Amino acid sequence: MSNLFELRQPLSKSQRLYLGFGGIFLFIFIWVIFTSGANPLVKPGILPHPMRVLRAYADLYRDNNLIKNTFLSIGLNLSGYIVAVLISIPIGFVVGLYGFFRGAFQQHIDAIRFVPLTAVTGLFIVWFGIGTSMKVYFLAFGILIYLLPTIVVRIYEVEDVYLKTVYTLGASNWQTIKTVYFPAVMSKISDDIRVLTAISWTYIIVAEGIGDQGGLGSLIFRTGQRMGRVDKTFAILVLIILFGVFQDRIFAYLDRKFFPHKYQTKKSYEQAKALKNVSVWDNIFDYVMETVVWITIGLYLLFTANEIFSFFGQIKPLSYLFEDTIWVVHFIFITIIGFKAKGLYNRYILKSI
Repeated sequence: MSNLFELRQPLSKSQRLYLGFGGIFLFIFIWVIFTSGANPLVKPGILPHPMRVLRAYADLYRDNNLIKNTFLSIGLNLSGYIVAVLISIPIGFVVGLYGFFRGAFQQHIDAIRFVPLTAVTGLFIVWFGIGTSMKVYFLAFGILIYLLPTIVVRIYEVEDVYLKTVYTLGASNWQTIKTVYFPAVMSKISDDIRVLTAISWTYIIVAEGIGDQGGLGSLIFRTGQRMGRVDKTFAILVLIILFGVFQDRIFAYLDRKFFPHKYQTKKSYEQAKALKNVSVWDNIFDYVMETVVWITIGLYLLFTANEIFSFFGQIKPLSYLFEDTIWVVHFIFITIIGFKAKGLYNRYILKSI
């Protein structure tokens, strides 16, 4: 126990597990203590009881169309994320790799980080209206101003030993970018993208509060500020936190899939392929994710076919749940299907040749 209070003392897996659950239970216990009784220490209008927050989900489902608003926020979150990544990566590589663009634009890119996002909301309304496109571009801008400078910095962090190796082998500029810069930078910014997940969920509340067109952010404004339902506000915030944690785990799963070298350590020749920081829970999560991915692909193909042929009648779940952000669903699943098809081709076709 004494080592738990030493500076930067590493924790064992069991310690992390027990302390993690213990912290959750302690937090809930304190919450219950402060909000229980006829005269609680904290008034219900400030901090509702946990059971009242749980019961608020039934009211949100019945009165506020919780499921559709949740999927609207998920679609908006993913749309802004993908737009930001697709814009940041090519611009970041051009600025970071070529001296002309670095000298002309790097200072501007660094300076744009200091723009207060909430202050430019009016500009985005003027440029794009109050529809879904404005909200997507606003979220994309909020992620881009942090991701773009990070990509430029990550390019500088590529180790010279790899560059000297490919130059010795006679690699061209394009081959150097393809085999050294791109994989090295992408393996690092995958961690940065995970961190920026929180920014996306933070500013989605601001974006959805404009126009009152649905989403969890809009629900918070309607139920919390206008109706004074603090329990509903807390229920929505808990839901956003859960989605954020799950999204972070998905990014961690993708990081292990695309960049497995980050989890390898060479402590000795016998342990050259030993994996670090991959627990039993990580393996269980990987198996569950693999199963869920194939099930989700099947459901996506079914629902997409229904969008065209309408064999469920007038019910079109994808269009109903995601509305204008349905394109991001198609983009993600087409990418996943292409990746899975490539993996199956490499495993069964190329090996047989």
